[in-house]
Amino acid sequence: MQVRWLSAFLDFPAEQFGAEVTFWRAIAGSTVSPPRGEHREFASLQPFAGDPHLRVQRVDDGPGGVHLDLHTDDPRAAAGEAIALGASTVRDAGDYLTLRSPGGFVFCLVGWGGESRRSRPIRWPGDTISIIDQVCIDCPPAVFDAEVVFWSRLTGWGTRSTSRSELVGLRRDQGLTLGLLLQRLDETPPTVDSHLAQARAHLDIATTSVPEEVARHEGWGARVVETFERWTVMADPVGRRYCITSRNPRTGG
Repeated sequence: MQVRWLSAFLDFPAEQFGAEVTFWRAIAGSTVSPPRGEHREFASLQPFAGDPHLRVQRVDDGPGGVHLDLHTDDPRAAAGEAIALGASTVRDAGDYLTLRSPGGFVFCLVGWGGESRRSRPIRWPGDTISIIDQVCIDCPPAVFDAEVVFWSRLTGWGTRSTSRSELVGLRRDQGLTLGLLLQRLDETPPTVDSHLAQARAHLDIATTSVPEEVARHEGWGARVVETFERWTVMADPVGRRYCITSRNPRTGG
């Protein structure tokens, strides 16, 4: 399978949808496309330059989260490859298919609509540059190795080492705006909710100044959860976690 484009979908419960779209539109420096879908539940966050790589969805059940759309020439053939690698089918909607990875992470295989223009980072007042450019798949220890193998084989992207043993990156396709990182979480307690025992995901932002980017996000209602040397864990206004990192916003490195 050739991944032609990669989109991150932010899935919001109906009662959070409007406020969350407003927050993430502001953080991304984007506009919001007209709604689409049978129930007007989908929209894209349109960057000022480039094709959309961030999309939003209003969901009727559950707490929402983040899922991936992999755009490819033949979603059905790609689904066959994914299933052969250990994925399972969640839904066959005809023009797209929803699957679950071996570790439980939900993703979609969709047709490629010609997206090819990589988004450029945004320069904010004060000269900070930033972009939402990475999806981090958070894996319980029991499924981490299997998820690394699955995503590397499905995308055809090799792995790259990082400065921390619990993080494995996939080699970036420089034609795409989004990159993929996998993180091994701490051991999951046996009493944890079942959905937390499966792989899930969060968004990462690359910036030239983590402190200035954090302050901008706090102004929109986010809060700091935890601070590390190279990144800060944030929670958006409804508690959804994401990271602001000191990676290069132009290259992702």
